[in-house]
Amino acid sequence: MDTATCEVAQPRTWRSVPVGVTTVAIGVLVASMLWSAVRASSAALVGTDIALAVAALTLVPVVVRRPEIGGVLAGLLVALSPVATPVASFAVLFTARNRPFRQAATTAAVGVAGEAVQAIWRPVPSLPYGWRLLLLAIAYAALLGWGTWAQARHALLAALRDRARRAEQEQERRVVEARAAERSRIAREMHDVLAHRLSLLAAAAGAMEYRPDAPPERLSAAAGVIRASAHHALDELREVITLLRRDDAESPTDAPAGQTLADLPRLLDEARAAGQQIEVDDPIGPPVDIPPAVGRTAYRIAQEALTNARKHAAGQPVRLVLGGAPGSGLSIAVSNPTTPDSGATGSIGTGLIGLAERAALTGGRVAHHVDAAGRFHLTAWLPWPT
Repeated sequence: MDTATCEVAQPRTWRSVPVGVTTVAIGVLVASMLWSAVRASSAALVGTDIALAVAALTLVPVVVRRPEIGGVLAGLLVALSPVATPVASFAVLFTARNRPFRQAATTAAVGVAGEAVQAIWRPVPSLPYGWRLLLLAIAYAALLGWGTWAQARHALLAALRDRARRAEQEQERRVVEARAAERSRIAREMHDVLAHRLSLLAAAAGAMEYRPDAPPERLSAAAGVIRASAHHALDELREVITLLRRDDAESPTDAPAGQTLADLPRLLDEARAAGQQIEVDDPIGPPVDIPPAVGRTAYRIAQEALTNARKHAAGQPVRLVLGGAPGSGLSIAVSNPTTPDSGATGSIGTGLIGLAERAALTGGRVAHHVDAAGRFHLTAWLPWPT
C-alpha cells in the first residue's frame, strides 16, 4: 500500500485518538521503565535516565505525525537508556500500521540496533547478551508483523466497503435503466393498443361527420364500429394494465396474453368495417404452429401498419402479404400509396420504432421505405423455428 493510501486511512484509526491520551499511556510505561532503571543503575545514570525519559516522551507526538523520523530518533535513544524502549516499540507498531513495510522495517532495525548497543554497556547479569538480543529482536519482529497485519486488514475492509459502494451504485444504475425500459415498454404497449382502436373511431366518426345524409343503415353501421372499437379499446387497455402489473419481468413480446396472428382476420374485419380497403395475400393459411411470441409480434406489426395507413394515407388501398414456412421464417409486407401530406415520407414515428424494438426482442427485423412511385413499404421478418 502506498503512502497516500495510508495517509487517508490514518484519521479513521490511530489519529482518531488524541495525541495527549497516547502520550499519557506511553508515559506510564516510560515511568515504569525509569523506576526499574533507577533501581538497577548507579546514581550517576539516574539524571541521564530522567532526561532521556523526558526526551522520549517528547517524541510521541513526533511519532504520531512523522512515524519514520520519530521511530529512528526513539531507536537512537534506546541505545542510551532502556527508558526509551516503550516509545521505540510504539514507533515500530505505529509505523507498521500506517506506513509502507520498508519504512516500518527500517524503524524496527534501528530499534533492535539500539537495543544491541544498550545491552553492551548496560548488561543484565541474569540474561546473557545473545539471549537478550534474540528476545528483543523477536519482540520487535512481533510488533512489526502485528502492525503490518493490521494495515493489511484495514486496507481489505476499505476495499470491501468500496466494492460494496460501487455495487450499490451499479444496482441503482440498473434500477434506473430498468425503469426507463419499463416506461418504454408501457409506451409501446399503450401505443399498440390504443392507436389502432382510436384510428378506427376516428375513421368511423369522420364518415358520420362528412356524410350526415348517408342511409340510416350506414350511419348505424358506423355507430356500431365506434361502439365496438371503444369496447375493445377498454378491454385491451385493461389487458395491458394487467400485464404491466405482473410480478415477473416478462416482456410484452413473451407474454402469453394478447392477440396473436390467429386474430388477424378479426383485425382485418374491423379495419374494413371502418372503410379501409385491404387486399390480403396469405398463402401460409392459419398459423397454428407459430410460437406465441412470434404470432403476437406479427399481429402488432400488421396492426401498426394498418393504423399508419389510416392516419397518413386515408382512403388509400392497403396490400398485406404474409409468407414463409417453419425454418425459413415468417415474412410480412405491407404497402400503400402515400398522399402529399403523408407522414410516412417524413420522420420515423414512435410506432415504427416500437415495432423495430419488438421484432428485435424475438430475433427479427423491421424495415420501411418509400419507393420511386411514392408507395410506402413496410417489411418484417420474424424467426419461425421448425
